[in-house]
Amino acid sequence: MAQPASGLILVDKPAGWTSHDVVSRTRKIAGTRKVGHAGTLDPMATGMLVIGFNKATRLLTYIVDTTKIYRATIRLGHNTTTDDADGEITQTRFANAVTREAIEAAIIDLTGTIQQVPSSVSAIKIDGKRAYQRVREGETVDIPAREVTVHRFDIEDIRRADDGKTIDVDVEVECTAGTYIRALARDLGEALNTGGYLTALRRTAVGPYRIEDAVTMDELADNLVYTELSTAMIRLFDVRLVSYDEAKDLIHGRRIAASKSDELLAATLKNGHVIALIKDAERAGKIEAKPEIVFATLDHLTGAPS
Repeated sequence: MAQPASGLILVDKPAGWTSHDVVSRTRKIAGTRKVGHAGTLDPMATGMLVIGFNKATRLLTYIVDTTKIYRATIRLGHNTTTDDADGEITQTRFANAVTREAIEAAIIDLTGTIQQVPSSVSAIKIDGKRAYQRVREGETVDIPAREVTVHRFDIEDIRRADDGKTIDVDVEVECTAGTYIRALARDLGEALNTGGYLTALRRTAVGPYRIEDAVTMDELADNLVYTELSTAMIRLFDVRLVSYDEAKDLIHGRRIAASKSDELLAATLKNGHVIALIKDAERAGKIEAKPEIVFATLDHLTGAPS
């Protein structure tokens, strides 16, 4: 019996959609309940949302932890309740006196490994409840700072409003998982004593996956375009070629000879079919490669060279 299709769908999320909206719509298009995403995008944000369906949902936990790239516009001169344009302005401190040099210096301080306090309306759980839910219920939320790394924080353009009171800064940010671009906008504004918030946010890359390869929701509705599971895994992990007999052992949950690597590897047949994710582990004083997640069945070995 044929196995149901599994793979990754790279979606260019439109503004106004929640990540859950995209998942819900994809379930209908793909005809399966087993659909998930690798990293939430706010409704106002656009861009790369990696969707996994069927067996590929098991890859999402690894994709969530990969590096992300964003393009954003930060407006200096105001604070908002949500640190972005969806919130209400809570404070105005005109930015007319801020120089490019001051902006560049403040951005340098926000680059590298930093301690960041996420926005109070983030999806982080505080005692089992999302922070944004607590805010909506009128609670004051105190979220502890966390360590994140901003690999790049590049200025693309600086534009002053006609009235001279606000400044828009177009930036590109490459950062680790868990970095909040809204928080970078807020912290940049605080460093300049002007306040700051996001007016636009677009995610252009998640790990090895680029926005140029993504499809719109309308395109997806016309044609279920996806990256097959084995192809997706080979892009995400280093590969170890395994023999027919090793593949059979992995499918049965048995260990095989060590890979001599500290990394998680995609155990792959010569034909490119991925059998499992494996990692070296010690047992009874012996290092062997242990199957972490098995994706193939014995049916996949039919006709495979031994």
